Amino acid sequence: MTKKFTITFMFVLTSLFAFSQTVVQLIVDSPNHNTLEAAVIAAELDGALSGAGPFTVFAPTDAAFDLLGQATIDALLADPTGDLQRILLYHVLGAEVLSTDLSDGQSATTLLGQNIEVDLSSSVMINNAMVTVADLAGTNGVVHVIDAVLLPPASTVVDVVVNSPDHNTLETAVIAAELDDVLSGDGPFTLFAPTDDAFAMLDPSTLATLLADPTGNLASILLHHAVSGEVLSTDLSDGMMATTVYGQDVEVTINSDGVFIDNAQVTVADIRTLNGVVHVINAVLLPDLTSVKDLNETVLSVFPNPATNQLNLEFPEEMINQRVSIDLVNSNGKVMKNWQLNGQNTNLDISQYPTGMYFLLLTSDSHFAKAKVVFGK
Repeated sequence: MTKKFTITFMFVLTSLFAFSQTVVQLIVDSPNHNTLEAAVIAAELDGALSGAGPFTVFAPTDAAFDLLGQATIDALLADPTGDLQRILLYHVLGAEVLSTDLSDGQSATTLLGQNIEVDLSSSVMINNAMVTVADLAGTNGVVHVIDAVLLPPASTVVDVVVNSPDHNTLETAVIAAELDDVLSGDGPFTLFAPTDDAFAMLDPSTLATLLADPTGNLASILLHHAVSGEVLSTDLSDGMMATTVYGQDVEVTINSDGVFIDNAQVTVADIRTLNGVVHVINAVLLPDLTSVKDLNETVLSVFPNPATNQLNLEFPEEMINQRVSIDLVNSNGKVMKNWQLNGQNTNLDISQYPTGMYFLLLTSDSHFAKAKVVFGK
């Protein structure tokens, strides 16, 4: 056997061996990816990335992780399904992308839901990381070795909406309804995000009416798309009910056709953010406004706003001397307090509630009123 034949045979054998492995096995068997191997297993992503795929994994070496510093690595490994999982998902594409498929200036959306950028001006760069070994083919995708860890930009559920090319209407609605600050808060929130096509299925006059009064029914509808807490697709079960921030339930249906929230199908799941998770849906969720649909809306005067210890309510004439129910709801949709009062101007003691944004919902036999208030200086 000649030397040339031996080298060729070994190259073919190595290639065939690599192609018999998943992207996870390629990482596990690499002597230069011990930290990545430990991180993938700790973040409980080894099972998912051993699935059918296809996947493209940008794999930082041990030396790349060392650049983060041991303290940072230890902190990430201490909370493996939190920030560590987010960072790892930022290294994975849900498609097989070979080096020949890359182009200068190209953007690609990762499994985290945020984009990475390709720069071919001098070498092959993915954000700030250089591809040092390309096109390690596996049975369920491809691995590219990189010399730096990709760190996703900080984001909220609102940032995902704002940066999405498919959610322009939702972005406009959230900002118009003055909910962008609320949904940028600590949360966590689960946001079911209707696409532009989903809003286009509404009657145009209905959408125009909603946008004309953005802090009214539009805000109510948007709050019906948010759930307090981070609910991942793995947390969903068929027949499950979830209470939205608006205070009404949505129902989960899981069948052979997919995952549905009421009548809307989840088309993209588990876009993780710093304050929650976004699931993209193909229809607008419309709450059943049974509590107010037969009532007339009126205007409530609330002052001071912001308030610290006491909130003054000046009842509208339509509610004077009627029995009035008042719900105080925090930004996570939790009813903090209910008052039952006769329709007279009154002062509410709010000294025990933490600083933040709240909603007041007043209902009487014939009318309802809503107000957004801020507690704290």
